[in-house]
Amino acid sequence: MKLSTDRPMTVCLPADLANQLEKLTLATGRNESAITIAALREYVEAEAWQIQDIEQGIAEADRGEFATANEINSFFAKYGG
Repeated sequence: MKLSTDRPMTVCLPADLANQLEKLTLATGRNESAITIAALREYVEAEAWQIQDIEQGIAEADRGEFATANEINSFFAKYGG
């Protein structure tokens, strides 16, 4: 007998979001769980990428890896600011 690795989760949604989710389930034919899982995966992946990028920047700063004044001036000359 194979045990499920899925974990149930209870979430209280604001009424407006619950209504939007219900409309989406009716329009797409997908169930609330499938839509919620897809949305959470996308959100968690985006947040994980940002956290990884921030941690990388902090590590670079800890190593003293900063842009030179010339690199900064070149950047702003090219892209404005």
